Amino acid sequence: MNLKRFFDRSPDPFVFHYEHPEASKNIAEQLLSLLPPPNTRPIILVFIGTDRSTGDSLGPLTGTLLSDQKAVGFHIYGTLEDPVHAVNLTEKLAIIHKTHRHPFIIGADACLGRLKSIGNIQIGAGPVKPGAGVNKELPAVGEAHITGVVNVSGFMEFFVLQNTRLHLVMSMAKVIASGVVEASIGYQRMDKDYFLPKKPDVQ
Repeated sequence: MNLKRFFDRSPDPFVFHYEHPEASKNIAEQLLSLLPPPNTRPIILVFIGTDRSTGDSLGPLTGTLLSDQKAVGFHIYGTLEDPVHAVNLTEKLAIIHKTHRHPFIIGADACLGRLKSIGNIQIGAGPVKPGAGVNKELPAVGEAHITGVVNVSGFMEFFVLQNTRLHLVMSMAKVIASGVVEASIGYQRMDKDYFLPKKPDVQ
């Protein structure tokens, strides 16, 4: 991947389908373009959702996969065992800010969209707004976001989330987790190599 993208700051979110052959690489590159310089702020990923709703389980499924894969240097909140959801979101954010000094938070959540957008993953600057698709007032999360369109919006959205195919959600979770792991490896490489003083040219 091109590590120079690390310094890019594109205001436009990047959207691609989870079945794209370079989906994981795209996720890694986009995340690296949004992150602060290594060792300046702790990187926190907050995966929002609950396993009580198939469509809303994208977040905790991804968080669980990442916890199992040990995303180096990134702190993971929101798993199947310990989910971050509507009831405890404010409390979890308070814990994060108490535990980590000046954290850089990436919020991740499932969302609903147009039929042709199902399976799309979006990464960009700015917070994720959980609950917006089902008319819930919850705090915005993060300085950057990852969202995945799991089903169609517009009508009885709570039931639409309940009846989303688990295969789709699990497939998207695997792609996102793979991309985050790749980003974490690239981020650690920047820490070790990118900022080393350059050797003078030998004449």
